[in-house]
Amino acid sequence: MKRASGVLLPLSSLPGGYSIGAPGREARQFIDLLAAGGFSYWQVLPFCLPGEGNSPYKSYSAFSYNYALIDLPTLAARGLLTAGELAAAAETTPYLCEYDRLARERFPLLCRAASRLGGSEREPVYRFLESNTGVEKFCRFMALRKANDGKPWRAFDTDRYDPDYYFAWAFTQYEFCRQWADLRAYAATRGVRLMGDIPIYVDYESADVWADRQLFLLNEDNLPAAVAGVPPDYFSETGQLWGNPLYDWDRMAEDAYAWWRERLRHTLSSFDCVRIDHFRAFASYYHIPAEAEDARAGHWCKGPGEALIDRLREVAAPGQIVAEDLGGEAPEVKELLGYSGFPGMRVFQFAFLDEDPENTHLPYNYPHNAVSYTGTHDNDTLLGFLFSRTDGERRRIFDYCGYTGSDMDQGFSAVLRTMYASHAGLFILPLQDLLRYGEDTRINRPGTPRGNWEYRVTAAQLASIDPAPYAALAKAYGR
Repeated sequence: MKRASGVLLPLSSLPGGYSIGAPGREARQFIDLLAAGGFSYWQVLPFCLPGEGNSPYKSYSAFSYNYALIDLPTLAARGLLTAGELAAAAETTPYLCEYDRLARERFPLLCRAASRLGGSEREPVYRFLESNTGVEKFCRFMALRKANDGKPWRAFDTDRYDPDYYFAWAFTQYEFCRQWADLRAYAATRGVRLMGDIPIYVDYESADVWADRQLFLLNEDNLPAAVAGVPPDYFSETGQLWGNPLYDWDRMAEDAYAWWRERLRHTLSSFDCVRIDHFRAFASYYHIPAEAEDARAGHWCKGPGEALIDRLREVAAPGQIVAEDLGGEAPEVKELLGYSGFPGMRVFQFAFLDEDPENTHLPYNYPHNAVSYTGTHDNDTLLGFLFSRTDGERRRIFDYCGYTGSDMDQGFSAVLRTMYASHAGLFILPLQDLLRYGEDTRINRPGTPRGNWEYRVTAAQLASIDPAPYAALAKAYGR
């Protein structure tokens, strides 16, 4: 891995002017900022359509794209939206993603845009579906949900749906991919690679479980027999009960993990590389009885291991997969990561939870084949983390980073320099840390069902970032 640096920013956090960020002008300006700052990676959260709690890790399909990310001015320029419709869609709360408003207004607006396509303009959409079967299943599933009055898929009582509504979903998927491909091409001209994200699990109420229920651990009533989560950890004393259905790994092995290979192929069609969330589940996964009240009732089970890794290598070229191997130092996880050759992750905020000099998150312990972070989307911002430490803990952090004073801003800078100087091949900064923002801009608090995924930056805030100091650090440390 060539030494590099990058920025973590969900596309939904960009200031698009229309309730949520989009692959339009603002995204190109952000790519320009990255290039000027010496950053060569932009990491985003999953693009799939969020489900419960607006979480991209609990989606209606692993093969879907979030229609709210479509750039509306691009549609207006093509004559698919009127000037009045575009003006009415403008955001009113630039600091937060307007999820409630989007749920009410955005898809009906895109339905109108889709209805204005002529016959010849529809042909590329249908060709797109023919070559993307996972996306087609998602569109059909969403049309059937509408036809069945939004009932759970177990209760569907008709398989007839409105073809215009189906086409509207197809149009949103095609249009986002078309716009994103243009943005990806622009990023390549600026030397910026795009890193996507594959959630380990899918939601029960998803096209994936509906269409391929034999691949999941369901009972005779097609309800989850067991669900996913993690045991008590740094984030929660009772663990995290995610509720996603578990995979039937034995059944998946029968066709050489075809579903997973197609999922990886689908994601890599939009990105230069991907992070696989909760990689440890490939080595051992947490199995929680479906009726359990919290995650403490679960136990570990053996995952698919090397057999799945071998199949994923058939799809991804070397350097295209990053393994999120956080969540304990289980020997089977270390062994599988070593077998895969994928870079794992290191998080600065985990380095000082104990005083163990062998803590793998201490920067002097980073291997070259690793991606390091000040924090991930599940952590506090770096500034929020530093403020929340005791005086003694903060002193230890600053001393480690070679700063003997107590000024928070200078201490923050010392942490960044330490991370740039580490041996990790890739260093990723969340955007909030570029802006030096506090806890109020945190993206997610694991184990809490509401108030997450809402952070949104403004154009003025992005414009306030001086890329020169970051470019100087990248040059000084060969990134």
